Amino acid sequence: MNSGINKLFLLSAVVLGLALLASCNKTMPEGGNFRLLYWNIQNGMWDGQTDDYQRFTDWVNEQKPDICVWCEAQPHYKTGSATQIDGIAEWQKDSLLTEFWKRLSQRYGHKYLFLGGHRDNFPQVITSRYPIESVARITGNADTLVSHGAGWARLKVAGKTLNVVTLHTWPQKYGYNVPVEDRERSKAEFEGDKFRRAEMEYICKHTLLSEPGSADGYWMMMGDFNSRSRIDNAQYGYPLDDTRFLVHDYILSATPYIDMIHQFHPGEFVRTTGSGARIDFVYCTLPLAASAVSAEVLVDEYTDPVRSDISNFWYPSDHLPIAVDFKL
Repeated sequence: MNSGINKLFLLSAVVLGLALLASCNKTMPEGGNFRLLYWNIQNGMWDGQTDDYQRFTDWVNEQKPDICVWCEAQPHYKTGSATQIDGIAEWQKDSLLTEFWKRLSQRYGHKYLFLGGHRDNFPQVITSRYPIESVARITGNADTLVSHGAGWARLKVAGKTLNVVTLHTWPQKYGYNVPVEDRERSKAEFEGDKFRRAEMEYICKHTLLSEPGSADGYWMMMGDFNSRSRIDNAQYGYPLDDTRFLVHDYILSATPYIDMIHQFHPGEFVRTTGSGARIDFVYCTLPLAASAVSAEVLVDEYTDPVRSDISNFWYPSDHLPIAVDFKL
């Protein structure tokens, strides 16, 4: 067993210990100083155009979040179809996307906004009750691309500096930009998993790992990782050397991040997609994780994914939202 996997098991033990601490924290009042709400909303909330996103923003308002992170934040297709929305070229402009989210976020009481870096039309957006400082919009470099981009923002919450890292990694089994005729070979060589692992290392090295003493700070990282965690392998039953674990093995062995859903649900598999996988994660450093009072995947009448008969779209999204409450 290599040193990286040894570290992984050591960190898993730490996480399990934190889960015991969390079970004690559950006696604290509901909520806390602030609530994070994360959700991959599938093509800019594909299901929301028929009512101008009112059901979506009403639901968000009911959750009373202080910070929201939206993955796949740009509209692409008309609701109920795979037809691109009118003026898709205009939607590719950050100015239009920013105005769109300012309008929606005002409905649930958020006046501040941050748009992450993106190479394509799948950006992440942060909205907040608190002022947001933009630190970095991440797209990679000539050696390592970050396919759907990432972002790093800072907020002040209860006198603490909170670092928020958002991401969405490459979704395919084949590697990035592999031509159609070569994709089967690429899949067979697990190039999609290897590309995601490179993206993850790049993102961590240009955010958390670039700051001295970050393990003692208040950091959170969340998004659609498009990869599985070894922590969930009782559910998956994959071989121990399966490349689908590469991304989270890196996070758990090379960073101080803690998996928040696992912290509050040790030994339990909690899906985050309609198809039954857990590929959405919220990670926190220890000082922030220790202040959490709950971490839940929110499944209700509105959010529970229902498959459509069009392409691979679901109502309202193919992913489920995650809420984490903190009491600093």
